[in-house]
This record gives sequence, structure tokens and C-alpha cells, in this order.
Amino acid sequence: MKPADYRALEDRYALPLYPKRDVTLVRGSGALLYDAAGREYVDCAAGIGVANVGHCHPRVVAAINEQAQKLITCANVFYNDTRSRLLQVLVDVAADNLTRAFLCNSGAEAIEAALKFSRLHTHRPNFVTAMRGFHGRTMGAVSATFTKKYREPFEPLIPGFQYVPLNRIDRLDAAVDDQTAAVLLEPVQGEGGVNLADTEYLASARRLCDERGALLIFDEIQTGFCRTGRFFAYEHFDVAPDILVLAKAIAGGLPMGATLLRDGISVAPGQHGSTFGGNPLACAAALAAIDVMQQEHLADRAARSGEYFERKFRSRELPRVRELRRLGLMIGIELKEKVQPVLEALLAHGVLALPAGATVLRLLPPLVIEEAQLDRAVEALHAVLS
Repeated sequence: MKPADYRALEDRYALPLYPKRDVTLVRGSGALLYDAAGREYVDCAAGIGVANVGHCHPRVVAAINEQAQKLITCANVFYNDTRSRLLQVLVDVAADNLTRAFLCNSGAEAIEAALKFSRLHTHRPNFVTAMRGFHGRTMGAVSATFTKKYREPFEPLIPGFQYVPLNRIDRLDAAVDDQTAAVLLEPVQGEGGVNLADTEYLASARRLCDERGALLIFDEIQTGFCRTGRFFAYEHFDVAPDILVLAKAIAGGLPMGATLLRDGISVAPGQHGSTFGGNPLACAAALAAIDVMQQEHLADRAARSGEYFERKFRSRELPRVRELRRLGLMIGIELKEKVQPVLEALLAHGVLALPAGATVLRLLPPLVIEEAQLDRAVEALHAVLS
């Protein structure tokens, strides 16, 4: 079939929920993607932060193939060898206080679990989240999300959510009370513009939750798994959460989410569940992906590559750029203009990137991206933004 035929099929049969770009991607390797006509692109989107180990990493592909020949699905009422090993690995790589995990299929599902577990544990109804935060599109997750365009079409939503400015300790202090089940924060806001939390702010969130009996939830759906130069972003701030929400890069490209809990937060059988969560195929992929992250030192590589990108990017005067914000290879370039035309121009230069709001260009390349590929991305950015 011709590329136009593939586009026609999606346009005909898929709900028009996504603003499509004029490219049909059919193959990927590492930090490179290829369209149906064979054109090569430097991927600075990574499936919206999913392909941290790169596209079709050979070890992830091998693990999927091996597991698919043994067992693909296994209900959670039975024990499973692959699932049990992944649960141990997740707890081992997380903070010492996080000792249990619930496995699901996406970030939004992992957020929903965190909200439910918080209410179960505290017997309180309310949540405090950050302005410009984004936590997903299911009913609980979108209730926790600040941006009106995501919430308003679906109101009335779940009550009890209050939004406060990121890094304003006084506003957080005023919001957390004896009816707060949890404070839910992204250490780095992704969809909201690549906005970094302050160390003092997160430390204050930890203190306020401890003082007032609320839980602290970190949404690391986008920042987790080496993206920011540490295995998890909270390690930059030396603040551990009570609940850690993970997804995106966890399984090397397969759908998976996880909600990790500290000791003392307990749930009873039947209070939550998932048919496909923790299926052996996704667990095998996650085991391979996490091992790649560790063996190839992708956190260190993300830190070095992020510094390299910033140095190269700043080597030219770019008057259309307002600010560069970055932690590891999570990069936000705030423009003095709308971002959509820039995204389209980058596509024409063979670079795939993302928006983060109306004026922020977001780059989330695979952590295996090579310096020569980063050079190509920077050259395209300079050409488009000069």
C-alpha cells in the first residue's frame, strides 16, 4: 500500500482524537524512525517519552519473542514467574521506603490506583495538585489535571481537587489540611511546559504531608526510568514519596504502568484490580528494558547528552527563544511564538518533536541517542529558529 492509503484508513476508521502530522511511520531503530517512503527521522519524541531504551532494542525484542512463545497472559489470581521477578526489580530500583507495587497498563491507570489507595489509607476525600500539571485523561486523572481544556468538556468531574501554583510553598501550606488525602506532584511538569520543581518546594511538600497526615504522591510517568539523569527524578531532590506512579518507558515500548507504595499503606483483596495488568509479555519487556537501563548506564548517558545538547543549542543566538529548561534529556524550549509551525518545520528537516503547551517545544529523545544524531537535531533547530 502507498503511504496515502495508510493515512486514508486511519482517517476513515479512527476517532479523530489526535492532531495528525503528515508522516506515516513504519519502522524504528535506536533514536531513528523511518516513514513508509523510507525517509529517516531523528526522533526527539520517543513515543511521548516511551522509548527511553530506543526503538526495538534487540534485548527487549528478544525478551518479547521468548515470552510470547511461553505465556502471554496470566490472571493475577495466579502466581507467575515473570511477574514476580519484575515486582522485585521495581522495588529494588525505587526508594527504600517503597516496598509494594501494583501493575497496570498505562500512566492514567496508575494515577487512578494512586488516588484510590490514598483515599483508602487516609479515609479523606481531597487532593492537592499543581497548576499546569497533567496526570492523564481518565476521570480521576483528568480531575487531578489543571488545564481547563482537558477538564471542562467532561464536567462534573470527581470533586475534591484543588490546584496550587508550583513552587509556591505558601499556597501549598494553605491548601493541605485535615481533609487532604494526598498531594500529587510531578517533579518536572512535562505536558505543562517542562517546569522544574524547586528542591525546597518538594521538601516542604514532604514536611506538610507528614505534619498533616496526608500522603505525598510523585507522578514520574514521564520523568522516570533515567530520563532526567537519575533513575527517578525525585533522586535529584532527595525527597521520597509515599506513592510513586510510573509508566511510559517502563516496558521498552509495550503498554505498562505501575503504582509503588510505601510500608503501611495497605489494600484488601478485591479493592482494586486489572485484567491485563502485570501480564507476562509486558513484564518480560520491562525486565529487559530496566536491565538495559542499568547495564548501559542510561541515567548517566542522559545527563551527559542533555549537557551536550544544551551546549550545542546555546552556541547560536536565537532571538525567537525565550528560555531553555532542562533536566537530563527532558528538554523544554519556550518560544516567543506558537510552537505548532515550528514542529511542522522540524518535521520537514527530519526531526520529530513535541509541544508542551502553546509556546513550548518539548524534546524527549531516546536516551540512547548518539551525539551525531543530537547534532542533526540541533542543526535543524538552529535552521528553523534562526
